[in-house]
Amino acid sequence: MGAAFNDEYVIVRRGKHEGDPSEITVNCPDKVGLGCDFSRTVFEFGLSVVKGDFSTDGRWCFVVLWVVPRVSASTVRWPLLKQRLEHACPSAVDQFLLPCPPPPVLTSKNVFLLQVCSSDRTGLLHGVAKKLWEMELTIHKVKVSTSPDDKAVNLFFVTDNRNELFWKKRVEEVCDQVRELLGDTCSRCDLIQAGPECGGLGCAPLPLQVANDLFTEVSVPLVTEKDDGEGGDLTCLDGAHTVVTLDNSISPVHSLLQVTRKNRKGLLYDCLRTLKDMKLQVAHGRVITENGISMISVFVLRADGQKITDVEEKKRLCICMHNEVEHPLRVAVVTRGPDTELHVATPIEICGRGRPRVLYDVTLALKQLDICIFKADIGRHVVANRHWEIYRFLLVDRAEVSWSSSKISSLLAERVRHILMG
Repeated sequence: MGAAFNDEYVIVRRGKHEGDPSEITVNCPDKVGLGCDFSRTVFEFGLSVVKGDFSTDGRWCFVVLWVVPRVSASTVRWPLLKQRLEHACPSAVDQFLLPCPPPPVLTSKNVFLLQVCSSDRTGLLHGVAKKLWEMELTIHKVKVSTSPDDKAVNLFFVTDNRNELFWKKRVEEVCDQVRELLGDTCSRCDLIQAGPECGGLGCAPLPLQVANDLFTEVSVPLVTEKDDGEGGDLTCLDGAHTVVTLDNSISPVHSLLQVTRKNRKGLLYDCLRTLKDMKLQVAHGRVITENGISMISVFVLRADGQKITDVEEKKRLCICMHNEVEHPLRVAVVTRGPDTELHVATPIEICGRGRPRVLYDVTLALKQLDICIFKADIGRHVVANRHWEIYRFLLVDRAEVSWSSSKISSLLAERVRHILMG
């Protein structure tokens, strides 16, 4: 199985009628975690996977995904999606002749600082974040503050997916489009090479008070085991939403991991991200969604090419998968004195990438609720030996609504969680 170096790796076939799934086919060299990279890109473009098949012989992989947009097909930038999927494919030369390069390390050399000053308004941060995504810029850190005269100062630390920000024309394109978005209210828009201040892209310990607000103890799900003579069959469930099963009796070579849950945004991504972070190899997989319930089945191997037979290792995998599927993020609304903060925490992939669409979705929820942001910050922190991306938003109270009310705070947290998870 293989293809010539000039073959087309990615083919996107749009659905013929409104509501019909679109088909994405990828045929390219394989690498560990490639399925996670594809599902992440699909998730980032606002698409849900309703059906999928993927397989690999260890050197070449074949992936077919049937996807539907969560909002409208007209909002999906299909040519850019195809381009991003192609960019995620390892080249045949890299696969067969050269070792795969490590993921790039974020330094001040490839991080740029976009400084935007304008009049404050509801949805300002959401609008700029959406525009930057459309221009293929990735936001790694943001600092937003509002002055007493309602002037907003936004600092975005970004990288360019086109790798063209070293060119004056690209810098002018970005600044011109941001100015056009903000109109006459924009008093300043500069894009410069980031300095030492971008050192905050690394991880630092999270303040204890914030950690306590976000990371309450997650209950351990029920785990049952059946001995089949080949390492056992283990099931992890919570009696309500998610069932995770690890079975060694189906295949003589692989362990079969199955996840059954009500479908939601990013479900396939969270499953494959967990496998990638645990350094497990996926040989075959299938996704089926019926009546709103998704079943994801993957045949996996350990990094040494063996089945997962150790009881403790199996329990660790099932419980970890269950928790990542049920609790892929944390949301809390915290009131301290006159201030109300919205906190959102998402795990960072082992390769250093944060969860996609978080800033976009959270600011969309706040815009829909007509909530202004007084201050915002994104930072990376270590909690219990794990790296997290923490989003903190200081909210502006309105005369008719006080976010300090426990009932309204819980409704706000639920609304944000709903937008994030669907």
